[in-house]
Amino acid sequence: MSFSNDVRQEVCAYISDKDKRYACLYGMLLFCRKLTDGHICFQTGSSTSANKFCELFKEIIGCEISMKQQERKSGKTMYTYETKDTELIAKVFEKYRISSADERKIDSEIISNNSLGVFTAGVFLSCGSVNDPEKKYHLEFAANDENLAVQLKELLGNIGVNAKTVPRRSQHIVYIKDSESIEDTLTFIGAQQATLELINVKILKDMRNRVNRSINCDNANIDKMVKAAEKQLADIMLIVETDGLDSLSPELREVAELRLEDGMMSLKEIGESIEVPISRSGVNHRFQKISEIAEEIRNRSKENESC
Repeated sequence: MSFSNDVRQEVCAYISDKDKRYACLYGMLLFCRKLTDGHICFQTGSSTSANKFCELFKEIIGCEISMKQQERKSGKTMYTYETKDTELIAKVFEKYRISSADERKIDSEIISNNSLGVFTAGVFLSCGSVNDPEKKYHLEFAANDENLAVQLKELLGNIGVNAKTVPRRSQHIVYIKDSESIEDTLTFIGAQQATLELINVKILKDMRNRVNRSINCDNANIDKMVKAAEKQLADIMLIVETDGLDSLSPELREVAELRLEDGMMSLKEIGESIEVPISRSGVNHRFQKISEIAEEIRNRSKENESC
């Protein structure tokens, strides 16, 4: 089952009293495929939305509307509720104070303020979808009317949701990509459980990202440590092969011998292992001195070769 359908099922369970059911059907009708004084067509690929439309239409309008199913090549079923009965359409228009002469528009006066969320739930059931948050954050409404798309964007903006619009073929898409705005929208339409699921996914993603960053950081630090140790060993071996370890001061010889014993010992571990423990920076300072001595030997060797 898809995340979108989980949201639809939760929304449908939330639509309980008469005012909510009235507002929900208004959203489904207003954003349906066709809404004219001669043709109403509600079409969806969701059986959940199809069943809710049938149920609400029968309850609110007082009669049934014919439905047909069509199997698509993809294997999905398209559900279509359609009527060209002018008397029935006139009854719908009267119920929702829709004027055939005007463009489709959201009339907030016919629904109470506490039903705006349910109205938007009806819009989602009609033309909305939301991606699985495990894959990406994206919620959209595919409106057939540009004016409606703009009004829906403004309605969402009133609750602090950052929505944008874009044309896509013959439709006008109102989309949301910000995860917090998606959470606010889902909560607004009554899908609190889906909101919690999205938040949990975000937390798990954040934890995975932190672990990955930590692993990458650890790997980078290990590579850096290995390269530094290799350089220190090369310097020490050069001194051993030329002037000998005894040429070093006792302090430098002490850290050099520990490095020869264990090439992977950290600076902190070396500092803790010497007779009089010193800090990591103190050990690093001694290796810098060894590096300078090794560099002097290399320069001396180059001078001898040139003579």
